[in-house]
Order: sequence, then C-alpha cells, then structure tokens
Amino acid sequence: MEIVSIERKTFEELVAKFDRFVSRMDAICHRHGEKKMSEWMDNQDVCRMLNISPRTLQTLRDNGTLAYSQINHKTYYRPEDVQRIVSIVEDRRKEAKFKGRTI
Repeated sequence: MEIVSIERKTFEELVAKFDRFVSRMDAICHRHGEKKMSEWMDNQDVCRMLNISPRTLQTLRDNGTLAYSQINHKTYYRPEDVQRIVSIVEDRRKEAKFKGRTI
C-alpha cells in the first residue's frame, strides 16, 4: 500500500470542491431526473403495450428497431420510440399470420 501525504490546506480545498460538485449533481438530478424517469417505460410496460414477448423485445433492441437506455442493468424506453414502432410490430404480426406462424 502506498501512502500519499498532502498539506491540510490542499486537502480542505479538495474536499470543498468535491462538496460543490456533489451539490451541483444533486441539483441537476433533482431538477431533471425525477420528472423524466416517470415518463420512461420498462420492459414489462413495452411488452404489454405491444403485446409481444420479452424475447421479441430483445430482438427489436438487437436489430436497432427500438432505441433504449440502460441504467444499473435495467432497460428503459421512451414512450415516443415505442409508439413509433407500433405499426412495424403490427405489420410483422400480419406477415407472420399470413405465412402461417405467429409472433
């Protein structure tokens, strides 16, 4: 283990800057994070809305049809992105029925 020694004044300045940074980040998160996250949809919401399985949802993500964001291993979707692909999913469902299979 390596020990680093710095002056008290330098340490106090460093702590003060870090405290200011944390305060700014808290303010930004409070101002934007709370109201925006309630608008996002999770996997279950999207599957229910589109009437698809989780595996089909994974395919939509993998092939770039549906945009998403991940936070702490949880996947979120913007409602406008989901709404945009409703017709795509319906068209694929019709094609699959026409070919004698279901999705």
